Amino acid sequence: MKAAIFTKYGPPAVVQIKEINKPGPKANEVLIKVHASTVNRTDCGFRSAEYFVSRFFTGLFKPRFQILGNEFAGEIEEIGSAVTTFKKGDKVFGFMDDACGGHAEYMTIAEHKGLTTMAEGMSFEDATLLTEGSHYALCNIRAAKVQPGQKVLVNGGTGAIGSAAIQILKYFDAHVTAVCATPHLELVKSLGADKLIDYTQKDFTQTDEKYDFIFDAVGKSSFGKCKPLLNKNGIYISTELGKNGENIWLALFTPIFGGKKLLFPLPAITKADVVFLKQLAEAGKFKPVIDRTYDLAHIVDAYSCVEKGMNTGNVVIKVS
Repeated sequence: MKAAIFTKYGPPAVVQIKEINKPGPKANEVLIKVHASTVNRTDCGFRSAEYFVSRFFTGLFKPRFQILGNEFAGEIEEIGSAVTTFKKGDKVFGFMDDACGGHAEYMTIAEHKGLTTMAEGMSFEDATLLTEGSHYALCNIRAAKVQPGQKVLVNGGTGAIGSAAIQILKYFDAHVTAVCATPHLELVKSLGADKLIDYTQKDFTQTDEKYDFIFDAVGKSSFGKCKPLLNKNGIYISTELGKNGENIWLALFTPIFGGKKLLFPLPAITKADVVFLKQLAEAGKFKPVIDRTYDLAHIVDAYSCVEKGMNTGNVVIKVS
């Protein structure tokens, strides 16, 4: 089978398309013929290991798993002897960041992991987008304990995480202010944002507005700059570590003193989360934004696109 392989950390060019053996499922696993995957910030971070801490999960000196692609959608071709919840021919999608595998024509995953069947009539390309950005958004929204009517600011409303956050926050009946650039104002408004701030015209931190939760979905601000915008017990969360890893330390100390605080929740996903995101999509409450699509053969171009921030929304990989 064809797969995008990387054997060392580095820039997009370390990824190469190679022919490797097709995997076989263990007793509790299913074998999926992958039709679509994505290239996202998680894949880029694992591949580059720019943040050294990521190597504790992926391998200190070289990648422990050589096929990335944590989001995937495809068709079950074979099931293990102990599998009970899926059958051959099921169309499925999911998320797996502990071993990945979506950047290949076939992958295996245990049936109890982040995997479920696709909604009726949904394309593989649409299904594969339902989990990465949205589960990060959902994890942070839950950590902030967002309540109906609370005022939330999302910095970076057009990325995979930010665009998902806006829609999920609206599902939870929050009042959402979203920050984006001029060309994307209509798109972000269509996602449900109640108020828009064009960062090319105004610094969003220079406002008298107060928020219960500020979610920096692109990691380009800081707790220090956003703290004046928070209500008395407001919460700030960023998707990045911050300058010199400050968000890790601030997450340890700011909750101790009460009042305004920074949180840095570690993302996790369950099968129940994948099912929940599927239900949101079926109900029309969540529709991931697609920016562009690449064939597997051009996956290096996809990595370059994501790392340069050229994408608005998600970047899809057509595998099979």
